[in-house]
Amino acid sequence: MTTQDMSPQTGRPEWTDLEVRGLRRDFGEVRAVDGVSFRVPAGALTGFVGGNGAGKTTTMRMVMGVLSITAGEVLWGGRPITQADRRQLGYMPEERGLYPKQPVLDQLIYLGRLRGMSTAQARTSVMSHLERLGLADRSREHVEKLSLGNQQRVQIIAALMGRPRGLVLDEPFSGLDPEAVDSMADLLREHTSRGVPVLFSSHQLDLVERLCEHLVVLARGKVVSTGTPEQLRSASVARHRLVLSGDAGWVRDLAGIHTVDIDGGVALLELLDPGAERALLTEALRRGEVHEFSPQRPSLAQIYREVTA
Repeated sequence: MTTQDMSPQTGRPEWTDLEVRGLRRDFGEVRAVDGVSFRVPAGALTGFVGGNGAGKTTTMRMVMGVLSITAGEVLWGGRPITQADRRQLGYMPEERGLYPKQPVLDQLIYLGRLRGMSTAQARTSVMSHLERLGLADRSREHVEKLSLGNQQRVQIIAALMGRPRGLVLDEPFSGLDPEAVDSMADLLREHTSRGVPVLFSSHQLDLVERLCEHLVVLARGKVVSTGTPEQLRSASVARHRLVLSGDAGWVRDLAGIHTVDIDGGVALLELLDPGAERALLTEALRRGEVHEFSPQRPSLAQIYREVTA
């Protein structure tokens, strides 16, 4: 812990938010990122989701200073971020930057020293992370000899070394098996528990939903939704599951109801008008037994499809 990490008032670690405001990036006539604004709170995992070409990687590159900004700004602690600030962030780029013909241990120690660690500190940190991610027995192997999943583990370690004050990770879970995903998630939670803001992109919506306290959804270069999972769910279209003793096909004819899916006596419905629920149940009971009528908690996948349509 450096003195820069400490609050002069309390003497305790001081952490801060990462924020982007009105971020824009043009490539000639193409606007890849268009007025993107969001906050990555200190001590929280923020999931950054969107389809291919949505602008996630371009945004992360601008945050890290890898790519110049056409317009807008990146803030660290409420002020414009500096290169010195960026050196305190752990970054995992989309293009992995490992040297294939160097041993894992030597390479990671070298990268740790570039982050300001002594050789001894770097070795201790590397071996601890290799152990956590199940690679301790592969430390002397060249990177090119590892599977793609294990290369991904090594790249993750490079980003996490040196007690970073923030993390920006582009698809960190890609190619990892379930055990490695759990180990990686535990590592990230350890960083957030000490106040580190973490932004990571992923196409694995179920994983993002399980891990993240905050979500940012990008589509066509713009933020289309942001907030906690519960905030996104409350803004989503409410759905209900109806289970009948007979065929449910007749619900398609009811006013004020959108039929999402019907399979025999089971229907997934959206209630569009006030009073539609009462009319639905009255008609259902007139026709037979109602085994279930219950609200359905929307998944992140459902919310994603709604906001990016």
